[in-house]
Amino acid sequence: MFENLTQKLDAAFKKLRGQGKLTPQNIEESLREVRRALLDADVNYKVAKQFIEDVQKRAIGREVLSSLVPGQLIIKIIHDEMVKLLGESRTDMAEAQNPPTVILIAGLQGSGKTTLSAKLANYLKAKGRMPLLAAADIYRPAAIDQLEILGKQLEIPVYTDRTASAVKIAEDAVVAARKMIRDTVIIDTAGRMHVDEEMMREVESIRAAVKPHEILFVVDAMTGQDAVNTAKAFHERLNFDGVVLTKLDGDSRGGAALSIRSVVQKPIKFIGVGEKLDALEPFYPDRIASRILGMGDIVTLVEKAQQQFSEEKAVELEEKFRKAQFTFEDFLDQLRELKKMGPLSQVMGMIPGMNRLPANAAVDEKGLDRIEAIIQSMTKEERLRPSILNGSRRRRIASGSGTAVQDVNRLLKQFEDMQRMMKRFGKGNMRRTLRSMQFPA
Repeated sequence: MFENLTQKLDAAFKKLRGQGKLTPQNIEESLREVRRALLDADVNYKVAKQFIEDVQKRAIGREVLSSLVPGQLIIKIIHDEMVKLLGESRTDMAEAQNPPTVILIAGLQGSGKTTLSAKLANYLKAKGRMPLLAAADIYRPAAIDQLEILGKQLEIPVYTDRTASAVKIAEDAVVAARKMIRDTVIIDTAGRMHVDEEMMREVESIRAAVKPHEILFVVDAMTGQDAVNTAKAFHERLNFDGVVLTKLDGDSRGGAALSIRSVVQKPIKFIGVGEKLDALEPFYPDRIASRILGMGDIVTLVEKAQQQFSEEKAVELEEKFRKAQFTFEDFLDQLRELKKMGPLSQVMGMIPGMNRLPANAAVDEKGLDRIEAIIQSMTKEERLRPSILNGSRRRRIASGSGTAVQDVNRLLKQFEDMQRMMKRFGKGNMRRTLRSMQFPA
C-alpha cells in the first residue's frame, strides 16, 4: 500500500534531513521533488499544486528556518497538511433514530460493490448491528448469486427478488428488515462500465424511494485519476455521503486516496485492504498520512492484534514462555492468529521505519506457509516433544510438507534456540540476558 509514493517521499526527505540549515531555496527544491512524487502517484495536479503551496507557506516561516531540527519540522508540516488533505478526522456513518438504517451502495461495474456490501455487513455485525443485504443489481444475475453466497458465509440474510425492479427490491428490503427486526439494510445497486444516464436515473429512483441515511460511493483505488473523475460525476447526481476505496492493498501509488476527498469534499469512510471478508478498515486520515510518510501505523496494528489475540490466551502463553513449555502446537496457533491479521507485508508496513528496509528485504509470505506445512505434517506427539524427531521422522515430515529435510532441520534449530532463550528468562536471568544483548543503534 503506497509503496512507490512512500519511497519517493522518503528520498526527498533524506535531502531535507541532511541540511544543516534550511533556506527558502533548498526548501523550494525539496518541495519540488515532493510535488513530482505526488504527480507520479497520479494525484490530481490541482490538488498537488495546492498542497505544495500550503506546505511552502508554513515551511518558510521563521520557526522552521531557525529550528535546530529543521528537516524534521518540515516533515511534520507535510504530515499535518496531508492529514488536512485526507479529511483531518474520522467520519462515522449515519445511524437512523428509527431503524432500519438504510445504506445505498453505488459505483461503477468492477469497483467491488457487491463484495464491499458483504464486507460492510460483516463489519457492522462485529459492532453488534444486525444487517440485511439487498441484491438490487438485477442486470447481473451473478451479482445476486454472489451476494447470496457471501451472506451465507457470514450468516447474514440476503433479500432477493429476481422478478422485481431494482426500486421495488430496495423498497421491499426495507419492509422485510422491519419484519425481521434488522436494524440496517445495505442495498447493492447495479454498476455500468461507464457513467451513463440510464444507470444514474435508476440509482436516483432508488434514492428517492427509500431515502437512504447513507450513500456510499465505491471506487477502485487502482484506477487513480479516473477514480476522481468518476467520483465527481456521481457526486453531481447523487450527492453521496462518503467514499469507500477498494483494492487499496494493490495500490502502490495512492493518487486516488490523496485526491478524491479534496475534489468532491466528501470523506473517505472505509478502505478495502484485501480479498477476505474482514479486510475492511475504517479510514483515519492521520493514520493513513503516517503510513504514506513511512511513519507506520501502530494504533491500527494494536487494534488488529486485539481483535485476534484474547487477553486470557496471552496470559496463558506468558506462563508457558516463563516455564519454557512453549510447543510447536502453540507456535502453530500463534502463526494462524498472525495470518488472520492480514498479509504480513501489510502488517510490517504498519511498523515505523519498515519503509527504509532494502528493496530486496521483502517479507517472505510463502516462508510462513512452509513453516505451517512442516508443523502440520508432524504428529501431535512430535509437536509436543520435538526431541523425538530423528532422521526418519524428519524425512517423513519433509515429504509430507513438500519441503526439504534441510527446511525441517532449520525450523527445529530455530525452535531450539528460542526455547533456550525462554529458559534463560524463566530462571530469573532476564536483566542479565538483556544486558548481554547488543542492539544496533
